[in-house]
Amino acid sequence: MSPTNEPSSGTKVFRDHDQAALDRQYNNRAAVPDFADVVAAWQQDSEAARSQLTCHLDLAYGEGARAKLDIFSAGSEPAGSEPAGTNAADNEPGPVLVFIHGGYWQALDKSVFSCVAPLYADAGITVVNIGYPLCPDVTMGEIVSHCRMALLWLSRNIGDYGGDPARIFLSGHSAGGHLSALLAGTDWTAEGGSDGLLKGVIPLSGLYELEPIRLSYLNEALHLTPGDVENYSPAAQTTTPACPLLLAVGGVETDEFRRQQRDYAALLVGQGATLQSLELEGLNHFTIVEALRSPGTALSDAVLSFIKQP
Repeated sequence: MSPTNEPSSGTKVFRDHDQAALDRQYNNRAAVPDFADVVAAWQQDSEAARSQLTCHLDLAYGEGARAKLDIFSAGSEPAGSEPAGTNAADNEPGPVLVFIHGGYWQALDKSVFSCVAPLYADAGITVVNIGYPLCPDVTMGEIVSHCRMALLWLSRNIGDYGGDPARIFLSGHSAGGHLSALLAGTDWTAEGGSDGLLKGVIPLSGLYELEPIRLSYLNEALHLTPGDVENYSPAAQTTTPACPLLLAVGGVETDEFRRQQRDYAALLVGQGATLQSLELEGLNHFTIVEALRSPGTALSDAVLSFIKQP
C-alpha cells in the first residue's frame, strides 16, 4: 500500500480520511518523488516547441497579465514563418485542442505546457494553451470567468489562425481538468457565444468534487467557501454537458483522484451524457501528461480519435 493510500486513524474530516490522510491524498508532489524532473522536462520541451512550431504567443483575450493565450498552428512550419491567419484562406480549417494547465489553481503557467502542442499540431490540430490568474490573488469564480472569456475569444478569432470554430475541443490537467469539466456544462448562448461552442471535452486527472479540496491544506491559498463548492464543483451541476466527454486518470494516482473520476463518470452516465472513461495502468498524476504528449500511447491515441471523430 502506498503512503498516499494508507487508512486513516484520527478524527474523520472527509469520508474515511482524517486530516493528515486527506492532505496526503491531494499532495501529488509528495506522492510522486521525481515530479520535479518531469516538470523540468516539460519546460525544456516547451521551449523547443515554441522555437520549432508556428506559434502566436501571449495573445490577450482580456485584461491582466495572465489573461493571455498561446496558439500553435497545425503543421510543423518553424516559428517566424508566414502567420497561419494569412494561410487560412488557402487551407481547410482544422480542429482545435484547447488546453488548461494545472497547478491547483495557484501555480504553474501556460508556457510550461507548450510541450503538448507538437504531437497534435503534426496531426493537423491547432493547439491553444490558456493562461489565467491564480489564487490567492483571485477567487475560483474569477478563474472560471477568465477561462470562459478565453473560449469566447477563441470562438470568434480562431479562424484567423487556421482553426475551425465549429470544432473546438477542450482539455485540461488536474485543476485544468476541473475547469474543463465545469465549462462543459456552460450555457454559451447566455454568455454571448454560440450554442454548442465546445465539440468535446477531455478532462485529465480532474477534480470534480471540491469539498475535499476545501477541507484540505490546499484551501489555505484557495479560500473556498461552501458556496464555492456548490457553484464550481462539476459534480454539483444539474445541467448535463451537451458535448461528449473523454475522462482519464492514472491507474497509480491516489485513491481520491480515482474515486473522483469514477463517481463523476457514474453521475454523467446517469444524466445520459456521452462519455468515455479511462483509468490508465501505470500512470501517475504527472506521467499522464507524458502520455498525452507522446505518440502511440493509449491516451494520445484515444484523444486523437476523439478529436478526429466525424
